[in-house]
Amino acid sequence: MAPAHISTTDRLRAVDAWWRAANYLTVGQIYLLDNPLLERPIEPGDIKPRLLGHWGTSPALNLVYAHCNALIAETGREFLYICGPGHGGPAMNANAWLDGTWGELYADDDLQRFFRQFSFPGGIPSHAAPETPGSINEGGELGYSLAHAYGAALDNPDLVVACVVGDGEAETGPLAGSWQAHTFLDPVSDGAVLPILNLNGWKIANPTVLARIPGEDLTAYFRGLGYDPIVVDSRRVDDDPYAVHALFDGALHRALAAIDDIQAAARAQAARAAAGQPAGAADLRPRWPMIILRTPKGWTGPKEVDGQQVEGTFRAHQVPLSNVREDDGHRAQLEEWMRSYRPEELFDEDGNPLGIMTTIRPAGDERMSATPHANGGRIRTALDRPALDGYGVPAGSTASATGTLGPWLAALITQNASTFRLFGPDETISNKLDAVFDVTSRVWRAQRAVGDEHLGARGRVTEVLSEHLLEGMLEGYVLSGRHGLLNTYEAFAHIIDSMVGQYAKWLESATDIDWRAPVSNLSILLSSHVWRQDHNGFSHQDPGFLDVVASKQQDLVRIKLPADANTLLAVAAHAFETTDRIEVIVAGKHPEPVFLSLEDAVAHVDAGLGVWDWAGTEQEVGRVDVVLACAGDVPTVEAVAAADIIRKHAPEVGVRVVNVVDLLALGDPRKHEHPIPDERYDELFPPGTPTVFAFHGYPSLVHQLTYRRNGHDDLHVHGFLEQGTTTSPFDMLMRNEMDRFALAHDALTRVDAEAHADLLATLSAARDAARTYAYDKGEDHESVDGWEFSGWPQGPSA
Repeated sequence: MAPAHISTTDRLRAVDAWWRAANYLTVGQIYLLDNPLLERPIEPGDIKPRLLGHWGTSPALNLVYAHCNALIAETGREFLYICGPGHGGPAMNANAWLDGTWGELYADDDLQRFFRQFSFPGGIPSHAAPETPGSINEGGELGYSLAHAYGAALDNPDLVVACVVGDGEAETGPLAGSWQAHTFLDPVSDGAVLPILNLNGWKIANPTVLARIPGEDLTAYFRGLGYDPIVVDSRRVDDDPYAVHALFDGALHRALAAIDDIQAAARAQAARAAAGQPAGAADLRPRWPMIILRTPKGWTGPKEVDGQQVEGTFRAHQVPLSNVREDDGHRAQLEEWMRSYRPEELFDEDGNPLGIMTTIRPAGDERMSATPHANGGRIRTALDRPALDGYGVPAGSTASATGTLGPWLAALITQNASTFRLFGPDETISNKLDAVFDVTSRVWRAQRAVGDEHLGARGRVTEVLSEHLLEGMLEGYVLSGRHGLLNTYEAFAHIIDSMVGQYAKWLESATDIDWRAPVSNLSILLSSHVWRQDHNGFSHQDPGFLDVVASKQQDLVRIKLPADANTLLAVAAHAFETTDRIEVIVAGKHPEPVFLSLEDAVAHVDAGLGVWDWAGTEQEVGRVDVVLACAGDVPTVEAVAAADIIRKHAPEVGVRVVNVVDLLALGDPRKHEHPIPDERYDELFPPGTPTVFAFHGYPSLVHQLTYRRNGHDDLHVHGFLEQGTTTSPFDMLMRNEMDRFALAHDALTRVDAEAHADLLATLSAARDAARTYAYDKGEDHESVDGWEFSGWPQGPSA
């Protein structure tokens, strides 16, 4: 609720007081162990032994925060603040302290502890990490702030996301791609993003590109990107703080008025259309406002140190005064710097804000540091998941896994029309999820032309050829309380390797913070995978994203390798039920055998892995001579086919087939909670019995997961050997020793090579014949291309 109106003069006085207080608290976090309110002169013992943190970007961050608070107090609008500059943590912490949120969440903290714990052993990080109230963007790796902002704005029609983009961050590829995200923003049902370019001119040791191009080129650049840039340049008023406050106050009000006009026009148009009245102009992308804020690096800090200019240069980036404990002159400068903010006017004896600044201090969830949009688990609701019944396919049939998932996703979208979205880089149809277009469209606010398909002013599918942008939007959407799925080609998921790694670190830290509520899983579906990229060739053949994910905290990540269409349905339903995890699912789009009924698939997914009695000969022979294990759809087909070969041609050999859906269940139970116990592992893979494992990815990953398990020396993994090209599907398998003939050959060799010498020779000849046929005819022989399992004891289950 907005308070009573205050004059513009008083509002700017309050903003200036808030800004000075936040700057003071920022400097205190970087430098002070004690004496937080300077009740006596600063002594060497008051200074931290290690000075960490970044001052240079903080004054501008504090300026924007203070003005946004004033606007919230004036209008009652919902704001979310995204801090893009990498080391803006002390500024974000400072404002959470002034908001009162810090004291509510960390009730034991007084001002001394607040200062002491910053970048201190056992304390809090220097970034706007999960420990920072109001943050959903840490800024460890730069480039993701704007994507997070746009993701948070989706389906939040009353929210304004103020996203401060560092001018160094603006040089990154992910951020450069994110400027186009307003193409996918619907002013009817979504909120608004207000990008604010923090143009302070310097990185850690170099100037920034955008700061060194002519001003007219800079504004033309952003107009070309579809924005209406509003420039606030402190140089025009000789960097006078109060004058800059007046400039920025006007810019922020102008920007908010533009946002209101855009949304009001779009919503009125939508209302007319819903009422069957003429709707007016086409639903095109509006020109959204943005602010270019040019202020000195390290503004209001030391102008010179040891005879060298600091303010307005790269020397202000981190710690302007680096020798404060030992150097009396540096220490005197620090005290002069901190007292320049007049802390006696700003804080009571406990460090709480005083005076006029409290008139712009929002209350409750209106505070940007307390908004539930930055702690999405508080407002998250469970998905209304369609029952799987009616979406499965009969066991014994052939079906595309992703093609089977598509209709279920369509129903999921229909039943969760404002809380679930599908993201992908132009591959929804390619990955056989096109059934979703029966119920929605791709959201598209740019121009449309005759011949366009599935494009609309609003829709639940976002497609753009930037995995960074898609991943960032999904993260922002999930962290602000909703649900989604990113689908992409497996080989190109590497583009977001480090991004997913950063999110895993965020998630690990967040789960240890009691006030952070659980959020929906970050779910990633990898299709068009390594074993069916024979047509695109070597550049598209890489399953290594699994290795990246498996290297993270394994209690917070899952890797699912469904064997068939029904198993993918069960895996997807499970991924949209649990929380606080990264779920990576690998499933093909081409028709493959369906081994499990839907009921059996659900049970198999619940178990994570298990014996497929019907596929082996263990029950018939009465013992286990060899285990054929498999993980992944194509490897499973080859492993089952290899077991079928042994059944037909060496029926005396006892073969057990073990299928693994949940890869990380194989890991070390001494390190993580999720893996199966050693006793269960030994039941599935009896020590002393050879196991031939057909694995979707690089063989080393299975060995890394199982290196402490019993019988590891008996484990022999087949997987991708970095042997790829444009060839036939079966030749692709043969090149990597993943084909059924190679698997059967390896299994029989480890049981008794001498006893099966003739069969081993036959298997080798069969491989040669298959390759010769493919190279001669340009396709695989029907005996492998159209293979059907023949070993059902009583026919496939219904």
